[in-house]
Amino acid sequence: MRARALIDTNVLVYAYDVAEPEKQRRALDLLHGLAEQETGVVSTQIMAEMFVVLTRKLSSPLSVEQAVRSLERHMRTWQVADVTGFIVLEAARGVRDHAMSLWDAQVWATAKLNQIPVVLSEGFASGSVIEGVLFENPFAGE
Repeated sequence: MRARALIDTNVLVYAYDVAEPEKQRRALDLLHGLAEQETGVVSTQIMAEMFVVLTRKLSSPLSVEQAVRSLERHMRTWQVADVTGFIVLEAARGVRDHAMSLWDAQVWATAKLNQIPVVLSEGFASGSVIEGVLFENPFAGE
């Protein structure tokens, strides 16, 4: 069984982004595999970010109703990690110690404190490891 992986916002959003067909295909393949293996995890932060991007930032944005249905589907599919006070505090430490943005540090802290060994994201250097959390870019090598 593959290790659990925290799915960052950009991976989820590419599944909806018709302007990026190759990334869309890769995202859909990856998400399908994670769903079959029941190894994908999202956070409340990631779900909120996804909603904003789907309704405001895509070249063909979803309606609010479509985005709500997508959120419901994703929250049934993935384990959802809550962003807690401890995660915010650990994220602040990540900003201080690793020069991360607060939002990226919150993704890292969510993985770290929930013992999720891998973060799947386009937003970090692929192959980098911060305090035991590995960052993989599923779109690298295009």
